[in-house]
Amino acid sequence: MPKRRTDMSTLLELQMRLRRAVLGGDTGEIVAAIQGDGLDPAARVGIYRHHAFTTLGDALQTTFPVVCRLVDKRFFAYAAHEYLRQHPPHSRCLVEYGADFADFLARFTPCEKLPYLADVARFEWALNIAATVGEAAPLHAETLAAIPPGKAAYVALRLQPSLSYFASPWPIDTIWQANQADEVPPVDLASGGASLEIRRVGEAVSWRRLDLGTFAFRTALADGLVLAAAMSAATFKDPAFDLTVALRQVFSEGLAVDFGRPGSTSRIRELATERQERPNSSTRSHYATTNDMRCWSLQL
Repeated sequence: MPKRRTDMSTLLELQMRLRRAVLGGDTGEIVAAIQGDGLDPAARVGIYRHHAFTTLGDALQTTFPVVCRLVDKRFFAYAAHEYLRQHPPHSRCLVEYGADFADFLARFTPCEKLPYLADVARFEWALNIAATVGEAAPLHAETLAAIPPGKAAYVALRLQPSLSYFASPWPIDTIWQANQADEVPPVDLASGGASLEIRRVGEAVSWRRLDLGTFAFRTALADGLVLAAAMSAATFKDPAFDLTVALRQVFSEGLAVDFGRPGSTSRIRELATERQERPNSSTRSHYATTNDMRCWSLQL
């Protein structure tokens, strides 16, 4: 057993040395452990390095095609190279690589004259997530309506896993759409920002702009907040926000896939089941904010 531990430790140490060398570090500590077999060990490391940077750079270009077009392929290759050195992959799946590429671009000094570039990358990453994550079975509204009135305000909805929400001060979706054409039409960067919802619908990926109230409401739900907190966030952005309409839309669009309450999901489900089993139970649910100063009702 001690011998096996030593062997595994040695293997891991060699792997870490090779990793550092491939990422551009000192090759001296690894070449001594490589058998040349007719080829200089340092050259073998160079082959691995070239393959790694080329493969991962191509993966990033596939995920962020509009970012690449905005800066041209040569500059994108340079940015991808620097990103890889600082953020090597942690998964075997190439489609998962690039989750923090937008944050890297936001801090990358050569990109500072393109302040919208990082948000274009965030949009493209959201499109990538939506394209690779399958849809879950939607939750039926009647399930939520069965929750006792006193518990309803503290229910948290779990949304489709493909959903992403983000707001930008730039017209990101317009920039992205314009760059789908061979000849890019002019985009007015001063036309205002966008609050976007991106998701998978069947075999397609779709996105749309949301009004401020709806965006705040759905973002709060996506963050795991309970209905009362989500409504508070929405009415802060839009005092005319209508919860009844908003919830109906959430269910009619198949956005909700599960529900619960932080720390007590199973109990919420028990309460819903009990209420569904009562033959004369009402389908009207009454919600109240956490301070009980505002009440509303929803007919599902």
